[in-house]
Amino acid sequence: MLMPKITKDRLLHRLPRLAGQRLTSQRLLLLELIEKTEGQLDVYEIYRRAKERNRKLSLSTVYRALRLFTELGIVDDLQYDQHHYHAAKLSSEHYHLVCLGCGQVVEFESDLVDALKEAVGASYSFDVTRGEVNLSGYCQRCRKAEKRS
Repeated sequence: MLMPKITKDRLLHRLPRLAGQRLTSQRLLLLELIEKTEGQLDVYEIYRRAKERNRKLSLSTVYRALRLFTELGIVDDLQYDQHHYHAAKLSSEHYHLVCLGCGQVVEFESDLVDALKEAVGASYSFDVTRGEVNLSGYCQRCRKAEKRS
């Protein structure tokens, strides 16, 4: 599912707090790349993709922009073990499978997690409004590579 192209007006309407920050063409490009991507990207992949469209972009600009986007709540700053990713905030809650071998991250949704949130919330008299689930293991490719060695 591709997200619609971000325009300056759409972004400012969606995030009024950004109105006080300069929305440069580089920041707009980075936001567009992140929102068009299904799943997560690490900073180097974001930089590589953005550099294809803007040769003047620096890696430090990408880091600063991602820090700003995270502070403003535009993107999630996700860490799985030693791997570090950024992703557009999604409207639906989703969960992650993280490969300990290659760092691949797979998003999934599950009714079981909803049931778990309800059960745990009821057990502790707690109104659970959001949850994060990260399951770690090894993807099929890494398991096959391990068998060959």
